[in-house]
Amino acid sequence: MKKIKVLLCDHRQHGDLLMKHVKAQGNLEVIKYINDSSRLLEIIKHTEIDVLVMDPLMANLDGYQFLTELQRDSSQYKKPKNIILISTFYSEYALLKAVSLDVDFFIVKPTQPSYIIKVINEITDCTNKLKNKNTFDCQKSYNLKYNRDELYSPIMNILHEIGVPAHIKGFLYLKESILLVYENNDLINSITNIVYPNVAKTYRTTVSRVERAIRHAIEVAWNRGNIDAISQIFNDSVSLSKAKPTNIEFISMIVNHLK
Repeated sequence: MKKIKVLLCDHRQHGDLLMKHVKAQGNLEVIKYINDSSRLLEIIKHTEIDVLVMDPLMANLDGYQFLTELQRDSSQYKKPKNIILISTFYSEYALLKAVSLDVDFFIVKPTQPSYIIKVINEITDCTNKLKNKNTFDCQKSYNLKYNRDELYSPIMNILHEIGVPAHIKGFLYLKESILLVYENNDLINSITNIVYPNVAKTYRTTVSRVERAIRHAIEVAWNRGNIDAISQIFNDSVSLSKAKPTNIEFISMIVNHLK
């Protein structure tokens, strides 16, 4: 069986663990593992790569600048067949920028190495199926270039049903937080240090304001919202007569309901 050739470009702390897990896979081969991204362009010139996994925020080279150079002068490089970005920073702009530079998947850290390996296998399988014109099955696989509006709509419907007013800031912050956790369930354990900061950057506010606005939105829904809708969506997970769910519990329950 032909192995999938993987190039890893990541910070040492995360990259060492990821390399260990990738090497343990019988179908994957780590061609190079680098944490000095200044070498990246030189490697790409001479090496055939199936999947490039990289953090775009590395020392010595901006990942988006590298991808722009790769796209601008493709004749000089052996462009990787698939590109996965992994980063602690997420925003709508970062996602759109990645799409424009032919990135196949965007993963928000922290995440488990097993999830990254799963994505490597799925996008590689998708690429092979496209070569064989088998696009129907491929469309079921994960792909960065999906329409986020397809997720925004059901999220907003749920928030509306349970009584979160659409005009308050907490509605927007909840919508974005729920979407982030839906896309990467590992983020439920990093609400305060990953999700809130990303939402704050998206809406140009502070982490503390994001947290307070979400708390206020939950309190409004619990005090003045649709009791039947709350009971239906959250089932027996919460009791309306007891304490309101925490921000994390609320986000987690809606994500679980969507799935």
